[in-house]
Amino acid sequence: MFFNFVPKSFFVGRLQDIMIMQEVKLFSGTSSQYLAEKIADFYGADLGDLDVQLFSDGEMQPVINESVRGAYVFFIQSTFSPPSNLMELLLMIDAAKRASAGYITAVIPYFGYARQDRKDKPRVPISARLIANLLEAAGANRIMTMDFHADQIQGFFDIPVDHLQSVAIYTDYLENQDLEKVIFASPDVGGVKRARQYAVHFGKQLVICDKHRIRPNEVASINVIGDVQGADVILVDDLVDTAGTLCKAADALIAKGASTVKAMCTHAVLSGAAYENIEKSSIHELIVTDTIPLSRQSSKIKILSSAKLFARAIRNTHEHKSIAALFVGR
Repeated sequence: MFFNFVPKSFFVGRLQDIMIMQEVKLFSGTSSQYLAEKIADFYGADLGDLDVQLFSDGEMQPVINESVRGAYVFFIQSTFSPPSNLMELLLMIDAAKRASAGYITAVIPYFGYARQDRKDKPRVPISARLIANLLEAAGANRIMTMDFHADQIQGFFDIPVDHLQSVAIYTDYLENQDLEKVIFASPDVGGVKRARQYAVHFGKQLVICDKHRIRPNEVASINVIGDVQGADVILVDDLVDTAGTLCKAADALIAKGASTVKAMCTHAVLSGAAYENIEKSSIHELIVTDTIPLSRQSSKIKILSSAKLFARAIRNTHEHKSIAALFVGR
């Protein structure tokens, strides 16, 4: 009878207090150690003790060298190439689940295979959905990532997804820059929503580069929709791979009368001849985040850290606070 007289909010409040008291454990995969260390530093904790043992045939076995029973566990690992990074993350999650971790969050700064989010031709996989299934099957209770290639990928998951946006990082950077003659641009029609966020936030114009692609990683032509005469144009995209689209878009913008062209791309995939393409292009500066480590340095590439944003999101998740405050305009 006692429970009939106790408000439901009492039990909810006590449950949240208990969950907040649970210990937080941050672990890093081998591919994202550089970023995980910065996240842990901003969070105010040390990374957990984890080893990844390799067999002579290439098999791997993550070993968690400390108790995670009942703990809030966060595994930090981007799933860029090679594909073994994804396998390593899945095995780490499975190890924590079998060690009775209380709650497991996969922190995936760069979510690989996100470009394969639909069937755009016959007999191809929807790989982003398959990866979502694998993460859930391994035992992840939550996903934390930044800048999916398409927002609707969140719907591939049946578990909570914290989809952070790099706009929070870039707006802080741009606030201290001279934006008098700036115009924001999308390198393709699909990225208009992303570029519009910046245009609306700073009260600037938006132009669109309409591209025609003949095959993956190869662009045939780009037409500029809008006036860029005398402007300092900033191209906005979620990732840069071979940089073919960005470079051709920059050339098209300069040909239309733009004074300078910069680019902001969250994920620096930079494969193939990307570095050479950027060095020879009309791009004045390429600004990226550290979700993927650069394989080499370039005088044209500037890196902004995502560590503080992820650390704040991890803390809010553990303390059951909203992460809406981490989004620009919320």
